[in-house]
Amino acid sequence: MNKTLFEQFGFKEFINNAIVELQFYEPTDIQARLIPAILRGESVIGQSQTGTGKTHAFLLPLLNKIDPDRQEVQVVITAPTRELAQQIYEEVQKVISFNPAISAKNFIGGTDKQRTIEKLKTQPHIVVGTPGRINDLIKEKALLAYTADAMVVDEADLMLDMGFIVDVDQISAKMKEDLQLLVFSATIPEKLKPFLKKYMENPKYSHVEPKQITAAKIEHYLIPLKHRNKPKLLVELCKSINPYLAIIFTNTKKMADVVADHLSENGITVGIIHGDLPPRERKKMMKQINEAEFQFVVATDLAARGIDIKGISHVINYEIPSDLDFYVHRVGRTARAGLSGLAVTIYEPSDEDALNRLEKLGISFSNVDIRNDEWVEIGPREKRKARKKEQTDIDKKAKSFIQKPKKVKPGYKKKLQEQTSKYKKTLQRKDSNKR
Repeated sequence: MNKTLFEQFGFKEFINNAIVELQFYEPTDIQARLIPAILRGESVIGQSQTGTGKTHAFLLPLLNKIDPDRQEVQVVITAPTRELAQQIYEEVQKVISFNPAISAKNFIGGTDKQRTIEKLKTQPHIVVGTPGRINDLIKEKALLAYTADAMVVDEADLMLDMGFIVDVDQISAKMKEDLQLLVFSATIPEKLKPFLKKYMENPKYSHVEPKQITAAKIEHYLIPLKHRNKPKLLVELCKSINPYLAIIFTNTKKMADVVADHLSENGITVGIIHGDLPPRERKKMMKQINEAEFQFVVATDLAARGIDIKGISHVINYEIPSDLDFYVHRVGRTARAGLSGLAVTIYEPSDEDALNRLEKLGISFSNVDIRNDEWVEIGPREKRKARKKEQTDIDKKAKSFIQKPKKVKPGYKKKLQEQTSKYKKTLQRKDSNKR
């Protein structure tokens, strides 16, 4: 068997075999920091961005501790979306395929609850699922989760945003007093802290700072809206690129529907993901996306986060998110596994403050526009802002120099405007001569 640097953790043989099959060689930062603590039974808080290896940071040590002879629930893993729960469950299956004595079940909404209850006559060792469905099964006394030694709360900040932290709280309240709680989150919002304080005493906290805020191979482009029709500009943008898969982000479900409808009306085949899609339709949509039936998918932040759609070559921000962390999550959908990606943002003057803040975070934008279906480079926003300020300064000088007469006569306004305009031209000429 090939040796890996994971052998330092002293995992059981089936875990080491799975690691070789998964082609892992060296632990990521968060894995190296947290696996020893999790193996010791400590509660942990892991703060890191998507793509840092956090899923296996908790899966490998927890699966290592499963006792197959105890036919009861030993680990509960909660995730905010069905798709993320499914992805975690698939990773669990890959590892436990090397030890068939360990069983796992995935419990998510949109499935037949009664049929699920019937299948729980034998309790699985590992439970993965969404908080709402797990909590329902516990209330029905079908899932006996109180025997669990450890519980994972994945994407905790998203749990909070989506209102699931109440279910997570209720599940935790029914667990052992010495429960090992593992919380993973991209951010630790203030509103999450009461939950952490309630269930965690001196947890090991590890914050893995990204080496850079977004992947190295993402190019960030800005396209000014100017005075154009935004839906029409988006159609032009979509027709000017040939993506493997482009995901178009909007801030609301209503806007996602509007954008998807407009693209369809203009001959662009488009998929859509948002929270109002019925479970069956959502499942069908995900299947179509994964089978590359669409080149374009419109999505909202909460629906798309936690979904691992492979092969996204372009991210288009139809709107800039009010929470700029979501900009990072959005563009993080592309340029994965060493591939390159393109993030394009349509912006308006009101977005200037948000763009300045993103630049302060270290994001470097290229300024482009679409002319005759081709991308052309345009000058930086700073030049346009400087020209605007310069024009404003000239306006102020002209207005202060040309005084309104104390006694006014008919037609004075027109005369005043002519004088002001003439003086402004004089100032502009002087200014250009200085350059």
